[in-house]
Amino acid sequence: MEYFKKLVGQRIYLSPKSGSDEEVKKFTEWLNDFNTTDYTNRSAQLLSLKAEKEYLDSHYKDGANFAIVTLDENKLIGSISLEKINYTNRTAVLGIFIGDKDYRSKGYGTEAIRLILDYGFNYMNLNNISLNVLSFNERAMKCYKKCGFKEYGRRRQCVFINGKYYDRVGMDILAEEFKESYIMNKNI
Repeated sequence: MEYFKKLVGQRIYLSPKSGSDEEVKKFTEWLNDFNTTDYTNRSAQLLSLKAEKEYLDSHYKDGANFAIVTLDENKLIGSISLEKINYTNRTAVLGIFIGDKDYRSKGYGTEAIRLILDYGFNYMNLNNISLNVLSFNERAMKCYKKCGFKEYGRRRQCVFINGKYYDRVGMDILAEEFKESYIMNKNI
């Protein structure tokens, strides 16, 4: 897979998704694994290579969609994006998953989020970036809070996974709340 170092951090970089057959295969593998999809509310979906390719192709045009790649090994470990961008209201929705289980709970998600927030606020001129997280996903909520997100609401028992209902927690962060600079390959 060929990737380009658009947003460089300390241990990872964010690259525009390549759309290669190898990348599509890896995403399809991850999105058919309950260890990934239970946290993204996609476990009830069946995903084929063709369906994932069509999804990726349709989303290249809209939003800021990145592959998360390690700097040392150039290894694809996940995906992060800003979607549903509204340039009038200057809002977007963040989506992320670390598909490679060997890279979970090691700070890679935090670093990817900080890079895309820096890009969203300081290059795309966004003002509000939101996300939804499932109430049982304490690991993700801890990460989001560490990155500056705050809970703004909760929709109770609206997600059904593995025989149980869970709350969907809404979180967001404003441009004025994001103070740090994380993109290491900035010019100015």
